[in-house]
Amino acid sequence: MTGRSGIILRTVTALALASSLSACGNRGGDGFLANFWGSKAEAPLETFGPEEIYKRAEFQLEDGDIDEAVRLFGEVERLYPYSEWAKRALIMQAFSYHADRDYENSRASAQRFLDFYPADEDAAYAQYLLAISYYDQIDQVGRDQGLTFQALQALRTVIERYPESEYAKSSILKFDLAFDHLASKEMEIGRYYLKRGHYASAINRFRVVVEEFQTTTHTAEALHRLVESYLSLGLTDEAQTAGAILGHNFQSTGFYQDSYNLLQGRGLEPEAAGKGWLQDIYRQVIRGKWL
Repeated sequence: MTGRSGIILRTVTALALASSLSACGNRGGDGFLANFWGSKAEAPLETFGPEEIYKRAEFQLEDGDIDEAVRLFGEVERLYPYSEWAKRALIMQAFSYHADRDYENSRASAQRFLDFYPADEDAAYAQYLLAISYYDQIDQVGRDQGLTFQALQALRTVIERYPESEYAKSSILKFDLAFDHLASKEMEIGRYYLKRGHYASAINRFRVVVEEFQTTTHTAEALHRLVESYLSLGLTDEAQTAGAILGHNFQSTGFYQDSYNLLQGRGLEPEAAGKGWLQDIYRQVIRGKWL
């Protein structure tokens, strides 16, 4: 591994080892740096070169003082804006903010890196940091789904712009999980409506999953809930067609068995019937163009 990726990897390793080294009392190198900087603590930062300040920032990061590390990385960029060390400091500042779960500032630093150094070897990592700064927030309860859409967009950029980078594979996995998260949210709202007898509103949510998120893990349940909802409204053609789609693609699931039992209880079969959007889906299923 070359470039800043190697430095970042070493920094992560150092952070992981810091507590164990401290417990063992094996901090000889850190003690040297601490004594060195302690002896020059009164000197203004302007008297130090960019590499010295950068290494001091790395030391603070390894020592767990992320706020000071962020400040010092920023000072490298401020005092030596056109140096190689300023470029390194900027990507490390984004990394440090993310390590501290300060996602907004991590995004800002990563975006600034992309604006200043779009062709740099670490641009892929900056884009990845920007993406996961959104991704790492989407599971927080009550968060607006706009974060998930932004995560998807940023992850797609990594996948499409840097397909050969070491971050592409992780981005693909996270993209699929974020996509599944959106479907999960639609299901959650749909179940809420269904439980309270708001069948039309429930159908609208389950339809979104079937039409837009059919590759996620929620499709089988969405079809089953459609069977339930349509039967509750007395719309038997739609219920039968939803059951037919479910049986064609998810026959081995418990959701199909539950839907089959519901239909049989009304003297119905899971088969295509009538007209409408589900008939369109069913025709795609038969032609192998759905899922």
